[in-house]
Amino acid sequence: MLSAITVSKETIAFLDSPEPVLEPGHALVRVHNVTLCGTDLHIWEDDYPTELPLVQGHEFSGIVEALAPGDTSPGGSGKDVVQDISIGDRVAVNPIIYCGECRPCLTSRYNVCQNVGCLGCYSDGALTELISVPVEKLCPVPDDLPLDIAAMAEPASIAMQAVNRGRPEPGDTALVLGSGPIGLLATLFLTELGVTVICADTEQHRLDLAVGFGAADTLLVRPGSDFPDEHQAQRLHSMTDGYGPQLVIEATGVPSSLENAIRLVASAGRIVQVGISPRQASVSMKDIPYKELDLMGSRMSLNLIPDGLALLSRHPEQARALMTHRFAFAEVQKAYRLMQGRTGKIGKIVIEMPAGSVA
Repeated sequence: MLSAITVSKETIAFLDSPEPVLEPGHALVRVHNVTLCGTDLHIWEDDYPTELPLVQGHEFSGIVEALAPGDTSPGGSGKDVVQDISIGDRVAVNPIIYCGECRPCLTSRYNVCQNVGCLGCYSDGALTELISVPVEKLCPVPDDLPLDIAAMAEPASIAMQAVNRGRPEPGDTALVLGSGPIGLLATLFLTELGVTVICADTEQHRLDLAVGFGAADTLLVRPGSDFPDEHQAQRLHSMTDGYGPQLVIEATGVPSSLENAIRLVASAGRIVQVGISPRQASVSMKDIPYKELDLMGSRMSLNLIPDGLALLSRHPEQARALMTHRFAFAEVQKAYRLMQGRTGKIGKIVIEMPAGSVA
């Protein structure tokens, strides 16, 4: 089978490799679609704590081609829900592997396992024609959901985890900082939960998209200028009865954005930091205790891939709007070059694998 291997910085080689051997408790999945995110770009740029060479791809969907006979009991942490899986089923895959033995795993926080692994990030992933995965990592795709959209179940699960961490209540007002795919999917889920959402971003085209995801108002952040400006501050004041939003989802990873979140959130409010960056933020030691804020991190999800699939299935139009570019498997390098440029209207990039291109 053919695999796209990131062999060194910004370099992909297409190599023939043997098909995987079917292990007990595993399934072989013929990969149809892979979607790319910022983590994929960092790995390709060799700016991520993993070792190259590596077969990338952690957001993916496909069709079950084989199931191992005998033992199909859950492995890892045992926290995955084993579905009724058959050969020929369309599936999305939970790429996260947990040890099941460390303190986070034993306290049901296995998304921050001390020994966490991820297909396509720390071990070979889905930019290959056929992949072997534990059966408990397979999540059936709803009949009405196309496989290319189903590949986005993993980022949808990340957005839902961040929202859940924020403990939203119907009637709350939430400020979502960043209208990339995670911020938009968080907006979509928050709106479903009866939360009024205000979205902020530096790109107007992303804010235009946010309206279709349920945003009640949008705020354009102008780099180098005060945020919010006087007019935006009045709108925030009006929409939150003068208190500020009860919940802020920080989905950019930009240090100044976290600083804005702490400044703008209501007293006794909640902030969820889902954007990741190694950069340092400057945080006042006064605001958090004075406001008695809950400041929380959010990483991956507590096995919310099925929930992500359901969210995408309920909103196929919005899900489709996230997908701005498509590339054939042979054009993976070109896809990364586009992402690296960080220009233009780039949402989710879909890689059509050989099996997906003829489906």
